[in-house]
Amino acid sequence: MADEEPVEQRKNGLYPGVSDELAESMRTGWADTELRDLEPIPQAARTAERRAKLSARFPGERLVIPSGNLRTRSNDTEYPFRASVEYAYLTGDQTEDGVLVLEPLAEGGHRAVLHLLPRSNRENGEFWLDSQGELWVGRRHSQAEAEQLYGLPVEDVREVVGRLRKARGPVRVVRGYDAGVEAALGDKTTAERDEELKVFLSELRLVKDDFEIGELERACASTARGFEDVVRVLDRAEATSERYIEGTFFLRARVEGNDVGYGSICAAGPHATTLHWMRNDGPVRSGDLLLLDAGVETNTLYTADVTRTLPISGRFTDLQRKVYDAVHEAQQAGIAAVRPGGKYLDFHHAAQRVLAGKLVEWGLLEGPVDRVLELGLQRRFTLHGTGHMLGMDVHDCAAARRETYADGTLEPGMCLTVEPGLYFQADDLTVPEEYRGIGVRIEDDILVTEDGNRNLSQALPRTSADVEEWMAGLRS
Repeated sequence: MADEEPVEQRKNGLYPGVSDELAESMRTGWADTELRDLEPIPQAARTAERRAKLSARFPGERLVIPSGNLRTRSNDTEYPFRASVEYAYLTGDQTEDGVLVLEPLAEGGHRAVLHLLPRSNRENGEFWLDSQGELWVGRRHSQAEAEQLYGLPVEDVREVVGRLRKARGPVRVVRGYDAGVEAALGDKTTAERDEELKVFLSELRLVKDDFEIGELERACASTARGFEDVVRVLDRAEATSERYIEGTFFLRARVEGNDVGYGSICAAGPHATTLHWMRNDGPVRSGDLLLLDAGVETNTLYTADVTRTLPISGRFTDLQRKVYDAVHEAQQAGIAAVRPGGKYLDFHHAAQRVLAGKLVEWGLLEGPVDRVLELGLQRRFTLHGTGHMLGMDVHDCAAARRETYADGTLEPGMCLTVEPGLYFQADDLTVPEEYRGIGVRIEDDILVTEDGNRNLSQALPRTSADVEEWMAGLRS
């Protein structure tokens, strides 16, 4: 009718700019999607054990472990979210804005409570009008569902800040993930005490349990398949760039896991001498080497970290083979030094001694070898340490104290990489011209066992002859 009020003027007070009819439509007519009789996540028993150890270490203290928040990539888009390692390790949950709080009990111990965002409210329009409403970003678990999955009481995370402001008694928080949580705690915490919490959680991850070892095995198996994928498409990479290699491996990581565990290094030719070459925009040329350092991260956030140096043509030149075989010999020595009761750094020293010997033998450094090692002269060409702990972070347990990590003793269940390398920079005038631009690294993921070690990434060949045979079989 001519005198009827225009629809756009019939505003609903609860939804500014929205008609009553649309608001009512969006409130109603939705099916019940509650999931019932869910099975706990596979690691639920393990996360409970980890929380118990944490509780025992800090009796009578409130412990706050956030998952973190979304971070802006540009304007109104965010980076893909990855929960903090400490939070995921203790809960198994991976959603943004979550907060685990261990509340001290008068009788001793703690009550662990997981604080999460509940399902989007359909009555107040959050479901479809909020940029993080479920209509936009997907369904969340209800509190009841989350309790079944994670084996913890679950409460609304939007109430946790108010509770923390009122908290009394000693409090510790894992810093760096949730500014709102840290602000709510104010001066209740100190940097020194919070660092002790972070260090403890880092050291707790040094020894992996059976679930973690299984996940690392799964990550290594997927990573091996990703390397096979790359070899099969090297001809297409030659027609494009290193990015074809990066994209090929990424596809495997996303199909079989959560993501890559770190930025893939797809370094062809002289780029192989740049340790963290992640631009991956250079040419791929037959006759050069490809240094591929990449790892699949599982859906539970455990990552492999594997490097192979491959002849793009399928065959090493004589000089490439000489350098490659030297690095392989050094890696063999390093792996042999990984055993329970041994010092963590034994594998590094063993590998460096082999490489120093080769550099002296080739006339690139003046011996004797002991002098080279004492002065660290080999480091011009070896550049980096020979490995690191591995787990939910590619450089796992990084906050651990030196005495428990670098100066510590290996135990069964620890997992570390062994990755010696030789790198001759393209502009290094101290080496003969034919060496310049050659970079070789071989890296495997090694589990310390009761009687020695086990190579979790052994599915990939390591000797130069085996690499050539493997590549020929994949490209035939």
